[in-house]
Amino acid sequence: MKPIPAGLTHRFTFTIPPTKTVPHLYPESDIFRAMPEVLATGYMVGLLEWACVEAIRPYLDWPGELTLGTGICVSHSAATPPGFTVTVTARLDKIDDRKLTFTVSAHDGADTICEGTHERTLVDRARFDGKVAEKSANAPLQQQ
Repeated sequence: MKPIPAGLTHRFTFTIPPTKTVPHLYPESDIFRAMPEVLATGYMVGLLEWACVEAIRPYLDWPGELTLGTGICVSHSAATPPGFTVTVTARLDKIDDRKLTFTVSAHDGADTICEGTHERTLVDRARFDGKVAEKSANAPLQQQ
């Protein structure tokens, strides 16, 4: 990893398509399919992660070195219909060994829809993939 400048800030925009609304989050769920077509919290979290990854990717030995989300504490305070463009702001506030802590927020052009923090951990891709493969190989058979 190259040195990351203190206070690194990144802005990311994404226009919300109908496929990123609550009914599409888990289409297997009758409950979700019956909910309003507004940005799903799960997809919003994905946008926050995407912005954080884009912020630090130039400083990583990508794709062999990457970060994975390990913590999220955010609000989701306003509904965003499809067609609105969400702007996410991610600021890297703290680096503690392999743990990176970001302050994140998102605005949809009308309202602040999200504020909070997101943590990511720096990982070696090959080592991580090895651990996942070992876990999969040793997993008990799942009941269907």
